[in-house]
Amino acid sequence: MAVFLTDEWFEQVEKMGQEAGELNLPPALANMIVNLKVSDAEQDIEANFANGLLHRGLNDAATTTLLLDRSILQSIITDFDTNEIMGAFMGGKIRVEGDMSQLMAVQTARPSTEQKELYSRIKSMTTMA
Repeated sequence: MAVFLTDEWFEQVEKMGQEAGELNLPPALANMIVNLKVSDAEQDIEANFANGLLHRGLNDAATTTLLLDRSILQSIITDFDTNEIMGAFMGGKIRVEGDMSQLMAVQTARPSTEQKELYSRIKSMTTMA
């Protein structure tokens, strides 16, 4: 088990992503590159979502940045409940800087079976601090 968003967690997610191989992502998810600025009580964390996975640090190719807190991001990653995500966005718990068009395209995208399996594995090894 690794604590969400720690160096150990990112390393395990990267390894699991490599082991999973091709995720057969729908085009909206395959082409999505979004930076994340995650606020946390202890520290702010920078990450990015690209190639269907969360990576440590910001990605220069991203045209969109999401500002959100750690618990919202964990819920998105582990549950991928689109209703909860939209509620968080509408409630101001997720703020967007930059190009919103890729986020709109993702609304209709459904994760592939391979991506769901990988995220299930990630969820099972993740703990909150």
